[in-house]
Amino acid sequence: MSRDRRLRRSKEVNPMFLYAIIPVLLLVASIVVTASVKILRQYERAVVFTLGRFQGVKGPGLVLLIPFFQEMVRVDLRIQVVEVPSQDVISRDNVSMKVDAVLYFNVVNPERAVIQVRSYLPATTMLAQTTLRAVLGQHDLDEMLSERKKLSTDVQSILDTQTETWGIKVSNVEIRTVELTENMVRAIAKQAEAERDRRAKIIHAEAEFQASQTLVNAAQILASIPAAMQLRYLQTLTEIGAEQNSTVVFPMPIDIIRPFLAILEKAGMAAGANGDARVPPIADVEVPLRA
Repeated sequence: MSRDRRLRRSKEVNPMFLYAIIPVLLLVASIVVTASVKILRQYERAVVFTLGRFQGVKGPGLVLLIPFFQEMVRVDLRIQVVEVPSQDVISRDNVSMKVDAVLYFNVVNPERAVIQVRSYLPATTMLAQTTLRAVLGQHDLDEMLSERKKLSTDVQSILDTQTETWGIKVSNVEIRTVELTENMVRAIAKQAEAERDRRAKIIHAEAEFQASQTLVNAAQILASIPAAMQLRYLQTLTEIGAEQNSTVVFPMPIDIIRPFLAILEKAGMAAGANGDARVPPIADVEVPLRA
C-alpha cells in the first residue's frame, strides 16, 4: 500500500509548478512570434540576412523569419526631404556668400542602400554639402543669381551619378537662399541702378532717332506737295486759336511775296542802268520795326 501511494504522488503534478511555468512559456512564445513574424507597410522593404549572409529583399506584407538565425533591416522607400545646412561658398569672381539648399531623394535599391553604405542618410547629406560648394565655386555671382535653376540641375545630376552605387535616386535639388554681405548688396544695388540709367538713355536716344526720322519723312512729303504746307498752316492757326491767346501769329508763305520781290529787283536794276537814281536792292532794304 505504501508503494502505491508513493507512485500516485509522483504521478501527480504540483499546481504551484504549473502556475510558475505557464507564464514563462507564454513569454518565450511571444518572443519567438515577435522575432519571426514581421509586417511591412506598402512603402517598406526588408533586407533579410541568414547567419549574417544576405538572402534577399522581402515585403511588403507579412514576412516570416527563423528566430535567432535570420534578421532583417527595414528600409523606407518614400522620398525624403533633407535640408542642406548653410555653406560658405567663394564664387569664381572671389565673392564670399552663404548658400543653403533642399535635397529630395529616395531609396530605389534596398540591398545596395544597406550593404554598400553604412548609413545612407548622413552619407547623402554630406555628399550634397561638398557637391554644392564645388559646383557653385565654379560660377560667377551673376550666374548664381540669374541661373539658379540651371545650377540646381547640375548639382542634382552630379549627386545622382555618385549615389547610384548606393541605391539612392536624387530626384531634385533646390538652391533656397544665397546670402550676401551688406557691402555686396549695396554694390549690386548701385550696379542695377546704373544699368537702369543706361537703358533709359538708350531708349531716349532711340526715341529721338525715330522722331527725327519721322520728321524728315514728313518734311519730304510736305515739300513735294505745296498745298499740304498751306493746310498745315491752317491747322496751326486752328490750334493757336483754340488756346484763347491774345497774340495771333499768321505765317506768310514766301511764294505769295516772291512776285513783288522780283518786281522790286527789276526796278532797281533799271534805275542803276540809267544812272538817275539808285534803288537799293531788297537785300539792303531795312524795314523799321514799330512797337
